[in-house]
Amino acid sequence: MSSLDILQRLVVYDGVLPADSCFSQGYLATDADQSLYLPTAECVPENAATFDLGLGRFIDIPADTVELVWVNEASLEDELLDELKPTNPWGYMDAQLNNVLQTIHRHNVEELQHMLDQSSLLIDPIDAIALYRTSTASLFAFRGLSSSHFALDSVLSPIHKATVISFPPTPLVPVPADDVARVRGLISGLSHNKSIAHVVDSLSIVQMHKDITYLTGEAVDSFIESRHSFHPDTINAAQWISTQIESTGASCELRPFLSGFAPNVICRYNGTEDTNAIVLLSAHYDSRGSYGSTRAPGGDDDGSGTVSVLSIARTIGKMGITFKSDVELCLFAGEEQGLLGSKAYSRELREADANITLMIQADMLAYHKPGEPPQLGLPDRIGTPEVAQLVANISFLYSPELEVGFTPACCSDHQSFHEQGFAATQVFERAGPIADPLYHNSGDLSLRIGYDLHQTRSIGKVQFATLLHAAGFDLPA
Repeated sequence: MSSLDILQRLVVYDGVLPADSCFSQGYLATDADQSLYLPTAECVPENAATFDLGLGRFIDIPADTVELVWVNEASLEDELLDELKPTNPWGYMDAQLNNVLQTIHRHNVEELQHMLDQSSLLIDPIDAIALYRTSTASLFAFRGLSSSHFALDSVLSPIHKATVISFPPTPLVPVPADDVARVRGLISGLSHNKSIAHVVDSLSIVQMHKDITYLTGEAVDSFIESRHSFHPDTINAAQWISTQIESTGASCELRPFLSGFAPNVICRYNGTEDTNAIVLLSAHYDSRGSYGSTRAPGGDDDGSGTVSVLSIARTIGKMGITFKSDVELCLFAGEEQGLLGSKAYSRELREADANITLMIQADMLAYHKPGEPPQLGLPDRIGTPEVAQLVANISFLYSPELEVGFTPACCSDHQSFHEQGFAATQVFERAGPIADPLYHNSGDLSLRIGYDLHQTRSIGKVQFATLLHAAGFDLPA
């Protein structure tokens, strides 16, 4: 029996409903403009006005649906969107997706024929149909296929991102008032700290260059050909990242979360005080290539965030820093297929009732559009505003060269934590939409025009300073 057999109707809503809404108990997914819910029968009458105003609408789910996938358009600068957007993108995706599914179907039939020594064998057909569609989003129902990750990844254009809908729904959890108050306390008590300035100024661009060229395969001594989620070298990247961070005094674990995907890399520095509080910095180390190509160097997306976290770890080790609170540095996998690694880990932390002071995700830090000042973008919608405000204030203190603003680029691994009720935000390379012309492209290397490790370092200083202020620290005497 399919996990979706019990479903009949979903609701798509323009925007995101508050966490205290009855709809939020049936929360499924959010894209840049809309959210999906599986409401209870009692919930719909309570929210009749939502439908009267046209903000919500029902979607009927076919009875034989095996999996639902929400595909949406990333927030790109208009000029870049015009350049990268295929003509008739949904028509292209429909045709290509079903071609791939038919290939998978034929392969399945041939495999079973061989295993069972039968010349004629019937297997339920595999296909995908669009249940709901706007100019920027589409909800697909897959039939006869239990995992759509590979099929989708092979046909997505650079401007599209896909999220496989998980069942049963995971209720949205509001960030507790006490956790918000704790972040507000950090904001109210914030002042420039000479020791912190000295520490964050130690981040090395030379080392960042060595790390990024190793991760992209540009360095001659690199053994990493690609960091695509389905490429075997992604595991090599995970092992290398783990080794580098462990050398700085952290304990690291390669934590699997889904068959077929490389593991999350979870590293921890134990605090010196008797507290269970955790400050968490993260990035995702997987990447995507052009139209599903497994050649995915990911220099900007998200090699830049990864080397920022690596640089922070290297400085912790080099300077012998110890933290009063526990600190975790996390490098997630499966981000490009719908935040899969961070969803798994954030749910694990929620089940353990983890005490997270704040979480900051670094995703795409290095592209600097010619003619613009170096920038720091903070999420305009998904995340905890108080954490974003803290990051902005710290930027003014330690990286005043950055122009700080908001970005509609949505949504990285901080969303997984925000949905679980943890105080979280993201740092991004631009106060505006995505402008990197090699976004989701196999040419996303570091040795190119616009790739700016100085901007990466400036944003890294902000991440690091936020960590030091939030966790508390000591330097060797």
